[in-house]
Amino acid sequence: MRRMLSCLGLAIVLAFGCDAPQPQTQQAAPAPDTRAADEAAIGSTEATWSKTANNADQFVSFYSDDAVVLPPNSPAVSGKETIKKMFTDMMSAPGFALSFQPTKVEVAKSGDLAYTQGTYEMSMNDPKGKPMTDKGKYLTVWRKQGGDWKAVQDMFSSDQAPPAPAGAKKSD
Repeated sequence: MRRMLSCLGLAIVLAFGCDAPQPQTQQAAPAPDTRAADEAAIGSTEATWSKTANNADQFVSFYSDDAVVLPPNSPAVSGKETIKKMFTDMMSAPGFALSFQPTKVEVAKSGDLAYTQGTYEMSMNDPKGKPMTDKGKYLTVWRKQGGDWKAVQDMFSSDQAPPAPAGAKKSD
């Protein structure tokens, strides 16, 4: 009996104590890192986008359908049609011109989100017809959709001080 228990114990130790070869699981190869190519594509897209700043239809085509624009001193503007109306009104101002260029482009390691940071210059005539120019900065969030990069969030703000409130005295 003792011998049988010893054999049983040895069998249990061998059964549970030995490392049986485990089947190898195949792990998917990591996706290639396309960030450099995506950054170049977004930089090129923004250069093309800037050239469309006199045509609201073309300009708005760079936004996703669910995009949000955060203009200075105004509420957020959501959706392509509302964004198109905002830019149509802006671009119809006498003397309107807009140009912008990224100073930084960064793509997430996942390859589906990115952001650009850059500067812009916008000109138009003031209410009295006098030309005025605004310079500022922007931040745009991009999402890859069907192989194309679309702007999903876009914010810009002026580098200039806001105008003095009506009736305020100018300091010398």
